[in-house]
Order: sequence, then structure tokens, then C-alpha cells
Amino acid sequence: MKKKRITQIFPFLIPIRKLQRKIFFYMGMKLDSNRYSKRISDDTFEYKIFSTKSKMINPKSGFDIKYQINKVDNLKLVANTINKIVIEPGETFSFWMLARKAEKYGSYKDGLAVENDKVINVKGGGLCQISNLLFWIFLHTPLTIVERHPHSAETLPPPGGDIPEGVDATIAEGWKDLKVKNDTKDRFQILIDFDEEYIYGGILSDAKQDIYYRVKSENLKYTRENGKIYRYNEVYKLWYNSSDNLLRKELILKNKYEIQYDVESELGIIIGGN
Repeated sequence: MKKKRITQIFPFLIPIRKLQRKIFFYMGMKLDSNRYSKRISDDTFEYKIFSTKSKMINPKSGFDIKYQINKVDNLKLVANTINKIVIEPGETFSFWMLARKAEKYGSYKDGLAVENDKVINVKGGGLCQISNLLFWIFLHTPLTIVERHPHSAETLPPPGGDIPEGVDATIAEGWKDLKVKNDTKDRFQILIDFDEEYIYGGILSDAKQDIYYRVKSENLKYTRENGKIYRYNEVYKLWYNSSDNLLRKELILKNKYEIQYDVESELGIIIGGN
């Protein structure tokens, strides 16, 4: 039997544990050797590197739609801290170093989040949609992924948009961050915008890039193992020059996710196995 954490035995200790983790989390970043991006420029850079979008409201969540609506408000709060941020050469972008300031723009609302592989509603829930979007954007740049954490399971059907299976980045303040470092000589700038249906993300540079990137999901399959359904796939990053010649192809993610919703009905398939 898996040993229980002390906060599972004594739930009243959870707020204290979370506060402790946050203090050490930010203290660690304050004392490490990284320079973290913090400058926002209202002047947008000239060269567009990549843009994408993700549908915000997921009517197939199986939960009250109010949590989806609340999530949109939470995403907009965090976007205020990230939109137009500049990542200078040698700087590191940290999701939480910026997002921790979001509540100066308003209060978080109850949204859906995954805790211990279960979907629950918590204050500020739903922020993984913006970290997923950012990770997808960063994969289309020369920026170096420093820290990224996959979800332990896929608990809800994807909301729809450009991001393929298995390209995700969960975040948890005090525990898990999304970080990238700019090891190039160029500056990059993140853009985030919204309309009624989608969150839009993009990244610009102050210099024209000689290389561009594509990211592909391959070898997708679903299996049933010991009564649970899993999805396997591989994600590749491809480098191209300005003449559209393939220069390099690299396996960057090899995924196995437990799927906790009715994916057979969702996809209209029957998954074999045991």
C-alpha cells in the first residue's frame, strides 16, 4: 500500500504546507544564478516566429459550465503578467515568476484543476491551459526548455485548437514551473490575446530567424491495460531552413498517458486490450 503523506492524514496542514513550498520555491529562484524575464515592452517586435490558438470553453468537461467561464477570467488575469514580456539574451522565462503577480489585476475564481489524478474545483483553476499554450509556442523557437512537467493523466477531453496530443505543461505554484532560457543573441517577445472563443498566443523576435520549426505527433495509438486506457505517441521537432529544406528531426517527447474520460465515445472507436 502506498504510504500516505502527512497532509493526507491531517488535511488542516495543507495551507501551511503550500505556504512553506511557495516561500522556498521563490527563495530558490531569487538565489539561483538565473536572470528572470520581467520587462514588458509595449512596442512589439518586428518578426513573427510562431502563432497559435486554443479554444477556451470545453463543453465536454462533464462539470458545471461556470467553471469553464471562471477559467477564462483566470487566464486573462495571468495573461496580464505575461503579454508582451521580453526574453532577453541570457534570460530565463519562468511562468510563476510572472504569474504570481496576477491577482493585482483582480481575484481568481474557482476553476477546474487536477490534484492526485482527480479533477477538482479550486481557486485559480484552469491555468494549465495557458502553460500548455506557452510550451507549444516555445517548441517552435530556438529557446531552451529548462523545466517542463507533463500531466500524470488526461482527465478531460481536449478543448480543441492547434495543440496535438501529449504536448502539455502542467504547473503548480511551489512545485512545478515552466521555464525556458534564451541562449541566443536575439530577443523574443510573447503575445497573448483573446476573443470570445479562443486564447491566442504568439512569439516575436527583434531579428529575422534563419531557421523555423514544425512539431509533429507520430505513432499515435490507444491500448487497454488492466482495465485502464492509455494513449501512446511520439512528438518530434523538425528544423527547416528558409528554403524549406529539412535540416534535422529530433524526438522530443515519448508519451504514455492514462485517459480518464470516455475516449471511445469521443473518437468513435473500440480499444482492444485487457
